[in-house]
Amino acid sequence: MSDVEENPPEETEEDEETEMEEEENSSYQEREEEENPNYKRIEGDRRGEREYSSNSQRIEEEEEDYNLGYQRMGEDYNVSYRGIEEYNPNYLRIEEEEEEEGEEYNPKSQRLEEEEGREEENSNYPTVEDKDNYPLNYQKEEDAQQGSEAEDTSAGMSEELAGQAVGEEGEFATVAQEVTQTLKSMEQLLFPGAKLPKKRVSDSEVLLGSSELERLDLDQSTSVEIQSSEERVVQPGMPQDKERPEQRQQAKISYISEPSEVSDVSLVASTSEEDALFKKGDDKSKVFPLTMTWTFGWNSSLPVFNLRDGKRLVLLYVCGHTGVIYDVSSNRQHHLEGHSNVISCLCVSEDRRWVATADTGPDCLIMIWDSFTGIPVHTIFDSCPDGSGINAIAISSDAKYLATISDGRIQQVCIWKWTLAAETPACTLQLHSEYGSQNYITFNPTNAKELVSNSKTRAIYYNWLEEKNKLVHSAPLLTEKTFNKLVGKFSQSVFHLNSRQILSATKEGKLVVWDVHRPRPSAAVLSYPYIRPCKLVHLQKEGITVLTTVDSYIVTGDVKGNIKFYDSTLSIVNWYSNLQLGAIQSLSFSKTPPPSSTEKSNYPPDCTLKGDFFIVRNFLIGTSDATVYHLTTDGTKLQKLFVEPKDAICAIACHPYQPLLAVGSFCGMIKVWDYRKKIYLFSRCFEKGLGIKSLTYNPEGAILGAGFVEGTVYILDAMSLQNETAKPFRYSRSSVTHISFSHDSQYMATADLSCTVVLFHVVVRHGKRVWEYLARLCSHRKSIQSLLFGVYLDSNEPRLLSLGQDRLLIEYNLSKTTKDHLDVLDIHRTDQGGHPTCMVWYPPLTKELFLLICNSDYKVKLFNSTTKMCRKTLLGPTYGSPIEQVQLLPVKTSSDLQKRYLAFINRDKVGLQILPVDGNPHKTCAIICHPNGVSSLTLSFDGCYAFTAGGKDRSVSQWEINLSALDAAVSLGGDDLTPFYSLVTGGREGQFYRELEDYFYYSHLRSQGIDTMEPREVSEHIRLPELPFVMRAIGFYPSEEAIDNMFNEIRFGEYVDTGQLVDKINLPDFLKVYINHRPPFGTTMSEIQHSFDVLGYTNPEGKKAIRREDFLRLLQTKGEHMTQEEMVDCFSSLYGVNPEGWKSEPATSSFRGPEFSLEEELPEEITAEIFATEILGLTISEEPNADQTASEE
Repeated sequence: MSDVEENPPEETEEDEETEMEEEENSSYQEREEEENPNYKRIEGDRRGEREYSSNSQRIEEEEEDYNLGYQRMGEDYNVSYRGIEEYNPNYLRIEEEEEEEGEEYNPKSQRLEEEEGREEENSNYPTVEDKDNYPLNYQKEEDAQQGSEAEDTSAGMSEELAGQAVGEEGEFATVAQEVTQTLKSMEQLLFPGAKLPKKRVSDSEVLLGSSELERLDLDQSTSVEIQSSEERVVQPGMPQDKERPEQRQQAKISYISEPSEVSDVSLVASTSEEDALFKKGDDKSKVFPLTMTWTFGWNSSLPVFNLRDGKRLVLLYVCGHTGVIYDVSSNRQHHLEGHSNVISCLCVSEDRRWVATADTGPDCLIMIWDSFTGIPVHTIFDSCPDGSGINAIAISSDAKYLATISDGRIQQVCIWKWTLAAETPACTLQLHSEYGSQNYITFNPTNAKELVSNSKTRAIYYNWLEEKNKLVHSAPLLTEKTFNKLVGKFSQSVFHLNSRQILSATKEGKLVVWDVHRPRPSAAVLSYPYIRPCKLVHLQKEGITVLTTVDSYIVTGDVKGNIKFYDSTLSIVNWYSNLQLGAIQSLSFSKTPPPSSTEKSNYPPDCTLKGDFFIVRNFLIGTSDATVYHLTTDGTKLQKLFVEPKDAICAIACHPYQPLLAVGSFCGMIKVWDYRKKIYLFSRCFEKGLGIKSLTYNPEGAILGAGFVEGTVYILDAMSLQNETAKPFRYSRSSVTHISFSHDSQYMATADLSCTVVLFHVVVRHGKRVWEYLARLCSHRKSIQSLLFGVYLDSNEPRLLSLGQDRLLIEYNLSKTTKDHLDVLDIHRTDQGGHPTCMVWYPPLTKELFLLICNSDYKVKLFNSTTKMCRKTLLGPTYGSPIEQVQLLPVKTSSDLQKRYLAFINRDKVGLQILPVDGNPHKTCAIICHPNGVSSLTLSFDGCYAFTAGGKDRSVSQWEINLSALDAAVSLGGDDLTPFYSLVTGGREGQFYRELEDYFYYSHLRSQGIDTMEPREVSEHIRLPELPFVMRAIGFYPSEEAIDNMFNEIRFGEYVDTGQLVDKINLPDFLKVYINHRPPFGTTMSEIQHSFDVLGYTNPEGKKAIRREDFLRLLQTKGEHMTQEEMVDCFSSLYGVNPEGWKSEPATSSFRGPEFSLEEELPEEITAEIFATEILGLTISEEPNADQTASEE
C-alpha cells in the first residue's frame, strides 16, 4: 500500500465543531439502537425508574455516562471478545478521574477529541503514576464498597440484566457446567494435587457468568473475596454508583499483596502468586532422559526484561532457543522451552504477566507465556507462510494484541488477537522492499490501534482500522534535503508522551520528530492518518541505541554507556554518565513505581532550576558486551548481575574430579563455574584477538590446555588460570581445534585446521617439570576430526591416534619420536563412501578392545584396536544429521561397568546411546539443544550432567541425565527382533519381510542345487557366500568392501569367545546385518548427482555429464576396479542380454550369451538421470527429510 498523500482538512470554526460533535452523538445513538435491540427497552425502563427515584437526576446522568448497551455491544455477541473488552485498565482510570472532576464521560466524543489533538484532553489521559496507583483488580474492590443508596438501583438493573441474559445468552448457559468441568480437569493436569478454589457467586452471576466462560483472564488477581455491609457480588462491567474519594482510596489494594483464589472460568490463570513459578517442584528430570537444568550465557543482541523488582529481582532473557526467567535472589532459573529455532525477538506486557517469544526458521512459532506459572497459554503456528520467521514483535499496553513483522525479503506486518486463541492474524499488511528491513515495532501506549516501526532508513506509522479489517500506513522518505542535515541510521522509535507525535532516534545522536495528522471523520474527502517530519533535534553527540519512555520521561541509551532522561519538551532532566558501561543494548524499568522521597531517601537532584529530587523507577541495563546491571535509583546503587561472553562459545571442558566447568569464547574470555551450585568462580580475559577454540583438563585436573584461533597454545593452572609456561606455544598457523593429554599427563597433543598434529612432552629442568615442544607432522590431507590418546594392552605406554576427514586413521609411534620428528606407526582407511566424523575408545564390554568410529553415513563402526580391522558396522542415531562428537559416559559405581552409555551431539541435538550398539532405534534418544549448531560437548566426572556449547548463540546448556528413563523406553520398544521389524517396510507382516523369507530359503535350496535329486538338508541357516546374492535380491547393492566387512563381522563374531569361525547365518541375524549395513535413507538422486558433479563436465544444456569413454575408464581405474569382462557382464545383465540370474544361478553358469558392444548400447553422453533411469532402471525419489525419517523409525 502506498503512502497516504491526502492532506488533512483545514481547521473549522467553533460553531462547525459543535455541529460536528452533535451529529456524531446523534449517529452514535442511532447505531446503538440498530446494533443493540434492547437499547430502547433499557431506555424505557430507565425513564420509569426516574419517576420514583428520589435521586433520579443523578442516576440518569450516571447511566447515560456509562451506557450499558455500549458496554455489551460486540461483534456478533462474541463471548470471548466481550470478556476481554471488560479488562481495560485505562478506561477505569479515565472514568475515576472524570468522576472526581464531575465531568461526563462520552467514549465517542473522547475518541474524537483525541483524533483532533486538543490540548485540553491531555488531562484525561492517565499518567504512569496513575497506572500503578490503580491496580487491575480495583474495579472489584470499588464494586464491593458502593453506598447503600445505589444498591437499589444496582439490584434492579441486575434483575433486568438477568432477564436479558436468559433471553440472549441462553445458548451459552446450557454448556456452562461442561466447560467448567473441562477447565477443572485442565487445572488438575497442569497442577496435580492442587485443589481448585471455590468461589461464591450471586444469582446474577449464575445467569451472567456464562458470558465469561471463554474469556481470557488478564488480571493479576483473578478472584478477590470482598465483604461489605451487605454481602453481595457485583458482575464486572456493570455500571456502578459514584463513591467519595476517601471510600475509593480505602478500596485500593495491590495485586501483589495477598494471593487470591483462581477463577473457575479463567482459561489461563492457574495462580495469582507471582512467586509461584519458583515454589512448585520440577519433575521433568524424572520423566525425560535429558532435561535442561541451567543455561550459561545469554543473547546480548536481544533485550533483558525486569519482570519483578523489590524483595525478589526476577529477569527475563533469551539463551539460544530458550527463554530464561531468572530469580536473582534465589539463583534459580525457569526455562521457557518450546521453540525449535533460535528466538529472534520477545516482548513483555506492561503488567509483566505475559511474555511473547518468536523465532526465525522453518516451522517458526509465536508463543505466549504466563510468567507467573511459566506455562505457554497460546501458540501460533504457521505465522509466516514463507517460513522466514519473525523479526520484531510487540504487545499492546492492555496485553490484548500482538504485532509482528516477518523476516522475509517482503516483510509482512500482522496484528493478532491472541487472547481469542486466533490462529490467523486479524489484519495483515505487506511492506515494500524499499522500506528496508523493519527490525523494531511498538504500540501507542494510549491507543492500541496505532503502531510505529522502523528500519535503518525508514520509519513507518500504522493505523489499524479494525472495523474495516485494514491496516493503513505512512512512511515518508527522509533525505539530507529534508532538514538540510545528516539524519543518520534509525535505531528505535516511540510515541511521544502526548501521543500526537512520534520520535525516532538515530545513530548520529539525533531525534526525528514526526507529527501525527489524524483527519476528522466528518471530512468530505476520505483520508487516513499519516505522519510528517516536523523537526530534527540534535539531542547528543553519542549515537542513540535505545529510546523508550517511562512515567513522564523520555529515556535514551547510547553507544558510550550514557543513560539520559528528558521531559516532554526534550529538555534534559537527569543523566547517568559515570557508570562506565558499554554500549546500551536495552533498558527495562520496574513495574513498581518509586516510593516518595523521605528523610532516609538518597535520590539525586535533577538538573532543573528548582533542583527537585530525581525520582524514577529502578531499572535493568543490558549492554552490548553481554553485561547486565541493576540500578537502584535511590542512592544510585549499580549492581553487576552477570557478565557473559559476547562472542561465539566453541570450547567447554569439565574438571576430571570436581564440579567445575570451564567455558571459552572467541572474545578471549575463560570462565569457570561450579555447575552444582550454579556459582561463577573465576575468569580470565586474554588480550584482544586471542579467541579460545579448544579447552581440555589433564587427567589429574591440575592444568588446563587452551587452544586459540590464531594457533597459540596456553597451558594454564586449573585453579587460577595463570600461565604454567613462561611463554605460550606458537607452532600452528591456524586455529587449534583439538587438545588431548595422555593418561599419565606426560604428553599433550594438538591438532589445527592446517591438518597438523603437534606433540608436547614434560621434561625436568632445574628440578621442575616443564612443558616443551617435541615434534609436529602434517599427517592428513583434510581436516582432523579426532585426536585421541590411549594405552597399549601389553604395557602402560601411551599411544596416539588421529582421524581425518580424508578417511585415514593414523597411529603415531611415540617411542621412536624424536625432536622435530613425529614417527608414524601405521595408516588405515576407515571408510569407502562417507567420511569419519569422530572416534572414542569403546568400553571393555567384551574381551576384544575396539575403537568406535562414527561416519557421515549415520553408521557406527567398531575397529579392532590392534589390527584396525572393521569388526562391526552398525546403524547409528538418525536424528537429522550424522554424529559429530561422542563421549563415553563415566560410571558412578563398579556395578555399572557392564552397562555403559554414550553421549553424542550432531548438528543441532544432544543425545544418549545405550551400549552395545546394535541398530535398535529405541536404545537412543536426542533433543534439540542449539538450533544454529552445536560446537562442543563435555560430560561431568560423575556422569550426571552433559554440557553443550552453542557456538554463535553464545550459550552453554546443562543437561541432567536420567538413564532410567532411557532404559524404560527400550523396554517399551520390545525385545529380540521386534524393534528391527519396525525398520522395514510393512513390519513383520509386510510384503517386504515375506519376500525376504522367500529369498532366504530359496538361497538355501539353490546352494544345494536346484535340479538335484539328492535328499535336501533342512536348516535355518544359509552359507556365508550366499549372503551378497540375497542382499542384492532385496534391493541392497553393497560394494565389495562392504561385503568383506559383512563376512568379517559374521566370521569372527564368536572367535574371541570360542576360537572358531562362523560360516553360516540365520534369518534373524541376516535381518540385523541388512538393517545395519544398508543406507539408512535409501539411494537418493542427490547422491548420484553429486558424483556426476564431481566427475563430469557441464554440457551445452547446463547439466553435468560424463562422456562414454571417460565413464568406462573410470569404472576400470577408480574405486573398486572392474575388469573388462566384469563390466561387459554387468551391462549385459542390465540391458537384458544375459538370462535372468546369469552367473548367480548354477543352471546358467555355462551359458554363453551374444556379444555385447558397449560402444553401441551406451549413449555417447551420460547424465545422472540417464544413468539412474535408463541404465540402472531405478525409480529414485528426491532425498527424504532426515528428521522425518528418523522420527518414523
